[in-house]
Amino acid sequence: MSLKKGDIIQIHCYKHDGTLHKVWDKSVVLENKKDCLIVANENVLVTNFDGKSWRTKECAILFFYKNRWFNIIAQFKKFGLYYYCNICSPFVIDGNILKYIDYDLDLRVFDNGSFRVLDRDEYETNRRKMKYPFEIVKIISKELNNLINMKKKGVDPFNFNYVNFYYNLYKKM
Repeated sequence: MSLKKGDIIQIHCYKHDGTLHKVWDKSVVLENKKDCLIVANENVLVTNFDGKSWRTKECAILFFYKNRWFNIIAQFKKFGLYYYCNICSPFVIDGNILKYIDYDLDLRVFDNGSFRVLDRDEYETNRRKMKYPFEIVKIISKELNNLINMKKKGVDPFNFNYVNFYYNLYKKM
């Protein structure tokens, strides 16, 4: 399925062992670029693997990469623009569902530009428990470094004007 602007999709996040981790019930496609699918959502239902669910509070613009091992979520919070970045497999599309595998490590970028790598303990636990192959461990390390360098250099989407363009596009839809 070739996704186009305005299409509604679900997002399914899996763990390396194939178990479903989280589901976002709907997001709208803003643009399907050669290397990236850009979607948005707001007040969307998210359901965890344990059955607990909640609704997101703010508008988010999500950047899913076709050949990169991370995704980037720009969150428009009351106090500024924050980013939550997941180290994960490149996505695949299955019907109207975007699917990816989460590899535990996250990069949190705060509105003042500072950042922090999160969930190193969870990564180490799951790496051993699920026996991540050496090739994937190597990719994860490289892509985390690439992601941090993108943030430091202000490469899109770590650029307010770039993200704001998609925010305004979403608000008009």
